[in-house]
Amino acid sequence: HDMYWKVAIEVLEAIDANNRKNEPTVMVVPYGPLGPYSRLVYLVNKYRVSLKNCVFINMDEYLTDEKEYISVDDPLSFRGGMNRIFYSKIDEELNVLPENRFFPDPHDTGKVLEIIKKYGKLDMVFGGVGINGHYAFNEPPEVGEICSNEEFANRPTRVLAVSRETRTVNAFMNCGGDIDQIPKYCITVGMKEMLMAKKVRMCQPRDWNAGALRKILHGEVSCAVPCSLFQNHPDAKLYATPEALQPTRPEIRVYNKK
Repeated sequence: HDMYWKVAIEVLEAIDANNRKNEPTVMVVPYGPLGPYSRLVYLVNKYRVSLKNCVFINMDEYLTDEKEYISVDDPLSFRGGMNRIFYSKIDEELNVLPENRFFPDPHDTGKVLEIIKKYGKLDMVFGGVGINGHYAFNEPPEVGEICSNEEFANRPTRVLAVSRETRTVNAFMNCGGDIDQIPKYCITVGMKEMLMAKKVRMCQPRDWNAGALRKILHGEVSCAVPCSLFQNHPDAKLYATPEALQPTRPEIRVYNKK
C-alpha cells in the first residue's frame, strides 16, 4: 500500500463521518510529510467532501532568534507551505475556513488547548517521526536533564530550541545540507495536546527512520524516544515504508578485490 494514500483516506474518512453527523472535525496536522496532502486534495475535490466544518491546527513552525515566526514567504515556513501545497489547491466551496486554520502562536501558547477544550475533542493527529523519535518538535529531554515520562507527556504547546540532530537532518532534506539555514528555534504543539487525540498516526517514510522505528515499537516507553509514549495510546498506528524497515546494522559483506 502507498502509505500516503492510507493516511489521506483515514483523514477523509474521519471528516466524512463527522460531516454525516453534522459535527466539526478537529485535527492536529503536520506540514511534513507532504505526501498525504496531494492525495487529500485529489480526494476532496473529486468526491466533493466539504472541509467547511474542519478545524486544522498545524503542529509547529520555525521561529527566528527573537522567537517570532519566520516570514511566511520563507521557503522553510510551514505557514507558507500549507498555503502552497494544500489550501490553495482545494476548491473554494469545499475549503477549510480561513478562521479555522491555526498555527501554534509563540505569544499565545495556550491557544491550542483552548481550541481543543472549546470543541470538546481532538479527532486525529498525524505526522512524521523525527530522527530521534520526536513528534512535531517535541524533542527528547537534553542530556543530563531530569524529566519523567509523565512530566514529558504533560508538556503543552511551547517555544523551544531545535536539537542539532533535527536541524542536521532537516538541512539534508531541505537546504542541501547547510545547517546554518535551519532556524534554531520553533514553536510546537505539545505531547499534552496530542495525547488527547482519539487517533494518532505516525509516518516513517525514510531510511534514516529505521533506528527510531524499532525503539518506538519495541523499546521501553521513554521520553528519550517521544513517540514511544504512544505505546500507551488506545488508537495509535505507525506506517512505514520498506526503506524504514531495513536493518539498522546490515550484514557486512566482504568482497573479493579481484
